[in-house]
Amino acid sequence: MKPTEPTLLRRFFGGLAENTFQVELGVVDPPLIDYLTDLLTRFVHCERIYRIRDLAGKPLHEVAGMMSEAQQRIGDARRETHRQIGDFTLFWTGVYPEALGRLREESRGGPLVDYREEGKKAYWIASTIRSDDPDEAASAVLARLSRQYELCAYGLREIRRHWESPGDEPPPRPFLIN
Repeated sequence: MKPTEPTLLRRFFGGLAENTFQVELGVVDPPLIDYLTDLLTRFVHCERIYRIRDLAGKPLHEVAGMMSEAQQRIGDARRETHRQIGDFTLFWTGVYPEALGRLREESRGGPLVDYREEGKKAYWIASTIRSDDPDEAASAVLARLSRQYELCAYGLREIRRHWESPGDEPPPRPFLIN
């Protein structure tokens, strides 16, 4: 996937992501941090959150429908759809976890759809499908997103906390993960 242009918004998210992951969480993984920065920058536009469409061109708002659509695709299209499912679930799980209950209730899959598990699975599947597109996210990054899903969700929650907090708040205590 081609990184988004270096806009002020991307630099803002990039600074928050680097501080959160490298300084607070001790995760020094520039490709992963860049991926999460790009995810936040892309998802500022609602139409990019709901990018997966059915055959009629209607945006899919439910994870169950997205998973079904992914199974009908092949090659790069299947990889991209699974990656988008991972991004979608990680965004809601990490940035707006309070919305998960409502999203599950409104979906056809109901409360049985586990966003974390489906996100991990989607990233893993995407990582196993080889892409010929040099602009696509590296399979290694997608595999790490699958394995470190909870850590990434926690980091995204911390990023949101920082952008919502007033500037005079003391810095948070370091959080170390073994």
